Amino acid sequence: MTRVLAFPSPDELGRKLATEILAAYGRTDGPFLLGCPGGRSLRTTYRALAASAPALPRLVAVLMDEYAGATVDDHFSCRRFAEEELAGPLGLREDQVWLPDESDPAAYDERIAAAGGIGLFLLASGASDGHVAFVPPGSRRDGATALVELAESTRRDNLATFPGFTALAEVPRRGVSVGLGTIAGARSLRLVMHGGDKRAAAARLLALDRHDPEWPASIVHEHADAEIWLDAKALP
Repeated sequence: MTRVLAFPSPDELGRKLATEILAAYGRTDGPFLLGCPGGRSLRTTYRALAASAPALPRLVAVLMDEYAGATVDDHFSCRRFAEEELAGPLGLREDQVWLPDESDPAAYDERIAAAGGIGLFLLASGASDGHVAFVPPGSRRDGATALVELAESTRRDNLATFPGFTALAEVPRRGVSVGLGTIAGARSLRLVMHGGDKRAAAARLLALDRHDPEWPASIVHEHADAEIWLDAKALP
């Protein structure tokens, strides 16, 4: 069974996870690749990391996805998120923040492998369909980074993630995203869910004991070092 950890609040969860990230970083002496989702779920972790971390010159923030055609000026851009929540607060250089390129998705997995692989992959789960990154329900277990069509359920979740969207029609329909194979290849996985809006998603995930293609976040159940981190409101 995948280990489940519960915390009284998102802030406490974020502090504990930031401590774990720093410990994992300290156990390495080369590039430390950290898989990083955008959105709401890991904000408390990123902010705790920035508040407690010394300089992290070996850290590489490997972003999971980006909307097709997005620019850093778009309110929903994952690159913009990375600059505001990671690069700026942590003082990361440009070469320490990676995003997949929609013109050459396969190059992302090659770049990750060439750097020694992802040490720790932080994950978030969609509230309505269990998506991770932009990986939609029904995706292959061994999927690589690719340009994908976003599921309508994922796009609806993104209305809540990005308040700048006022209607579903404004949410992009395509994006470049790591695949489940990319995620599963990391040495450790930590899936974070907090808030009452994630309780039903957490309940479905915890009811499973193996990967269900219709619930992509369940990839954690088939990894040797995976944990699910919840706050009190998300705990079923």
